[in-house]
Amino acid sequence: MKILYYDCFAGISGDMNLGAMIDLGVDAAYLEAELKKLNIEGFHLEITKDMRRGISGTKAEVIVENPDNEKHRHLRHVEEIVNNSSLSDKVKADSLKIFKLIAYAEAKVHQIEVERVHFHEVGALDSIADIVGAAICLDYLKVDKVLSSPIQLGGGTVKCAHGIMPVPAPATALIVENIPVKLGLVQHEATTPTGAAILAAMVDEFTEQINFPITKTAYGIGHRDVSEVPNVLRVFLSEEATKTTDVTEETATVLECNIDDMNPERYDFIMEQLFNAGASDAWLVPIVMKKSRPANMLSVLCNPEKVSRLKEIIFTQSTTIGLREYAIKKSVLKRNEITVKTKFGNVRVKQSIFEGKIVRSKPEFDDCRAIAVQQNCSIEDVEREVYNNMNQPL
Repeated sequence: MKILYYDCFAGISGDMNLGAMIDLGVDAAYLEAELKKLNIEGFHLEITKDMRRGISGTKAEVIVENPDNEKHRHLRHVEEIVNNSSLSDKVKADSLKIFKLIAYAEAKVHQIEVERVHFHEVGALDSIADIVGAAICLDYLKVDKVLSSPIQLGGGTVKCAHGIMPVPAPATALIVENIPVKLGLVQHEATTPTGAAILAAMVDEFTEQINFPITKTAYGIGHRDVSEVPNVLRVFLSEEATKTTDVTEETATVLECNIDDMNPERYDFIMEQLFNAGASDAWLVPIVMKKSRPANMLSVLCNPEKVSRLKEIIFTQSTTIGLREYAIKKSVLKRNEITVKTKFGNVRVKQSIFEGKIVRSKPEFDDCRAIAVQQNCSIEDVEREVYNNMNQPL
């Protein structure tokens, strides 16, 4: 299991995220090569080591080479750039998921159709690189799960394209709806709309509980250095080797009933019918019912899809007028079947496997019985011969 955890104690922005991912181990040359697949010119990555309040990390900046010629793009323009690129389908899908979160938030804030939203900062080259770069980095890391702490949004005000806005900016506030957040650690915008959208789109769960071993810590350095709080994004990586136990967990159903008024000779027939209808197991337990009446409890273990047919057999073939039904969890060992050659003939053997090792081998009783009858020998002789030849499967 590979887990990526965002510790957003000081917020998150698009460039802080890129820096943290590179600091964590994403190959910077790979990231730049993938961004070139967008087939747009006018920007490049500048990656340096930097420090905030004694914490060292990686600073990643998207340098726009001619900002005066920057275009303000609509969502459809961004979609065309991404879809016409040679990026992987997953990176395309994740990138557009992030873009759309921002677009829908902006549309709601300004009460306009999403197609009419101008992407101001987000439509600029640096924001396109930040968002697509985030998708590229997550794809590179191949994590199984993405977690995050509550997001620190900051406080005070922020200057946007539409003027001075309170923190969180209106678009950011919409993006983080239903996500745990914190306010007021610093008096500036700690989390940008881009940073918020990356988390909202890519995080599987927001939690402060870190109940996994941390194998690597990395820091993305932000551009601010004006407060006592270090302007960094911290990320943790957890890589646990998946332990192979060869155990499968399954949901099963148990049907039970108490019977005190039926001829015991009928139990054999009922059990045969239950197994023929797909019961995984069936058994009888002697019990004492009210007024000290001796009885038997009939229990049947089955897959949920077999319940209806097995109920029918119990109700029509036994004298019970009611039964209990409950779900359980089964843990089942992996099983193999081999054929062992003996001097008496071939015998099937079932093997049970746990953590890659054979823990039990059992000759098929029906095969041993058939051979014993045919060869006029004991079942014990056949089984002994099977175990002696267990290392010679066909």
